[in-house]
Amino acid sequence: MIRVIAIDDEPLALQQLATYIGKVPFLQLVAQCESAIEAINVLNSETVDAIFCDINMPDLNGMDFVKSLAVPPLIVFTTAYSEYAVEGFRVNAVDYLLKPFGLQDFMRAANRLKERLAPLSPPKGGTIDPSASKTIEAPSGAVGEAWCSDTLFVKTDYRIVKVAISDIRYIEGMSEYLRLHLDSQPKPIITLLAMKNLEEKLPKNFMRIHRSYIVNLDKIVEVNKNRVIIDNDTNLPIGDSYKEQFNRYIETKFLGK
Repeated sequence: MIRVIAIDDEPLALQQLATYIGKVPFLQLVAQCESAIEAINVLNSETVDAIFCDINMPDLNGMDFVKSLAVPPLIVFTTAYSEYAVEGFRVNAVDYLLKPFGLQDFMRAANRLKERLAPLSPPKGGTIDPSASKTIEAPSGAVGEAWCSDTLFVKTDYRIVKVAISDIRYIEGMSEYLRLHLDSQPKPIITLLAMKNLEEKLPKNFMRIHRSYIVNLDKIVEVNKNRVIIDNDTNLPIGDSYKEQFNRYIETKFLGK
């Protein structure tokens, strides 16, 4: 049983966390806390394996609270603000739930906690089935990615996940991190990797169009002035330094006068 506490200053959000925790057989809710200060008191008196913690809270926000712990339990952050994702990675969060999230997203985070706290080991009198675990261990010296023809393996959140290159819509740079936006899932994959390193290894149908963006040219549906449009909700700027190269590409595909 994994002993957890839930922290959120919003009563409805806290109740949702408690409800979801109650639906997971291997989670035990030790306490519900409406502030980080309240959670500190719980940690001083209870053994806790993991914390589901909101970030935006008064007095002491969730990120600073976790950083203040000498030996923090495993952490799953919950927040309505996606810009905290990278900082969450820096404090070794197991997962990051973007509000509003459903039970399926919560179960993903819970299973990651279970994997971290219960490493695969041979059962008594038996052997490990190699197919029992889908997690691929990071090879020694791996930084962010490994390449294999039309797929790549990306290190994210202590796992290595397989990504089809054709599934990538565009790549967004955020300081030393990258966000890979995919057709197959609504949330991007975040990995620690330099944009230049990735750019050098992608096939020719990927082009850098901005200091912060690489686009899959096959995903572009429209070019409007200084922006490329991928769908109704996604349009990316074309940086001044990249216009000439992009315009040359358009000219090779252009039909008509």
